[in-house]
Amino acid sequence: MNSMFLDPEELDRDLDTLEKIEKSTIRLVTQAIYDFRSEACEIFSMEPDKPQTIGEDITREALDAIGMSRIPVRLFGQMDYKRARYVFNANYAIRQALFIDSKSEKVGGQSTATIQTSQTSMIIRQLKSGKPVEVKGELPAIIEASKGKCLVTTIFVKYTYEEISKHDIKLYKITVACLPNVMLQSYYNPSTEDGIWMVGRQSHQRGEAFRVRISFSKLKKKRKWRVQEVILHPEEDFQWDE
Repeated sequence: MNSMFLDPEELDRDLDTLEKIEKSTIRLVTQAIYDFRSEACEIFSMEPDKPQTIGEDITREALDAIGMSRIPVRLFGQMDYKRARYVFNANYAIRQALFIDSKSEKVGGQSTATIQTSQTSMIIRQLKSGKPVEVKGELPAIIEASKGKCLVTTIFVKYTYEEISKHDIKLYKITVACLPNVMLQSYYNPSTEDGIWMVGRQSHQRGEAFRVRISFSKLKKKRKWRVQEVILHPEEDFQWDE
């Protein structure tokens, strides 16, 4: 393998570098969404599509506008934006499999984002009705691709909206969150009592698959930078939360 690139498998012994890679990634995505915020508000108010579809379109357009490198590798998974790309740093380069999913929900659900096990590499450890639950995420920590090993990074963009009327939807807030790679499990979710999750909304009676909710406040307590709120007013400057 070209020595220019870090081997992602070695990052489990260098978690500080892994954190920095994920931090630089959420910076990129947050900047893209921030630059596109005025258009996002306009699209939400004018588009007749369902809010979930609108959110997916906005994320895709925002990322296409800011641009990023591309590795010709096809990624598969339950995320609406997938890109194999290069991450360059002064001290290293690494191949990354970037997965971004868009969520749209009314104001009442602004504090969480619901995800499936196919959207995380983490082991979900939590208490449900007082009983410990441990469910393994289905995304790998590293993807073996034809161009080399790619570090998996997952970002979620949450669009919170107000439904003024059936045909009048107003974008209320955009939250960008970076979910840790499973190699960081011991810090972010070491036990059922110490984690970043809330119980998901699924019905076992209807045969729905297991879901869990990312708690933005719990994740932010671990690392502030992992959850960023995008200001929608064009006259206000964005303040990165460190």
